Amino acid sequence: MARIGVLISGCGFLDGAEIHETVITLLALSERGHEIVPLAPAIEQRGVVDHRSGNEVEGATRRVDEEAARIFRGAPKPPAEAGALDALVLPGGFGAALNLCDFALKGPECSVQQEVRELIEGHVRAGRPLGCWCIAPALVAASLRGEPKVKLTVGKDKDTASAMEALGATHVDCEVSDCVVDEEHRVVSTPAYMYDAEIHQVRRGIEKAVDVLHGWLS
Repeated sequence: MARIGVLISGCGFLDGAEIHETVITLLALSERGHEIVPLAPAIEQRGVVDHRSGNEVEGATRRVDEEAARIFRGAPKPPAEAGALDALVLPGGFGAALNLCDFALKGPECSVQQEVRELIEGHVRAGRPLGCWCIAPALVAASLRGEPKVKLTVGKDKDTASAMEALGATHVDCEVSDCVVDEEHRVVSTPAYMYDAEIHQVRRGIEKAVDVLHGWLS
C-alpha cells in the first residue's frame, strides 16, 4: 500500500476543486489499495461563485480547507504537514489555478502559494510519482518553471498550453479519455473537464492515469 497525497483547492469546479474529478480519483486510489492523505491549504478562496448562475457572490468568503473537507469527509492536512508521500495527485477545478496559484489571472507571470509550490517542487525533484488532472497541470508547470522540464497536457486548449510552455513545460495534446505520461520524471496528466465531456469519459482518463501511478508504485 502506497501513501498518496490528494491535494485539492476547495469544493466546486468554478471556485475550488472539481468534485467529479476528485471523487473519481479517491475511488480509483482506494480500489487499488492505497492510503489517501487529504491535503488542502488553510487559506481563503479568491472568490465565491454561485454554481447555479455561474456568477461571483460579491462579499462572500470561504476557506479552501473548510470547503475541501466537504469532499474528503473530514479535515485535510496543510501541504506543509503532508509527511512522507509515495505519490501526489492534484485533481482540477478552477480553484487549482485561482486559489493554489494565480495562473487564471496572470498566466505565465503567476505565482504559486508557497507551501503548495514547495510540496510539488520537492516531490517531483525527488523523483516520486505525480498525477495532475484538468487545469492542475498548469499549477505543476508554474511550480517547476522548467526545472525539471516535464511533459504535461490540458487536452487541446491552445492558450493554456502556450502559457504552460512559457513556464517551461512541454505540452502534449491529448483526448479526454487518455493521458500523457512523462516516464523520465514520473508525471502523468489527463485533460478531464478541460473538455466539455461526459463524466464516464473523464473517469476513463483519470483511471488510466491512476493505473500509470499504480504501476510506478508496484
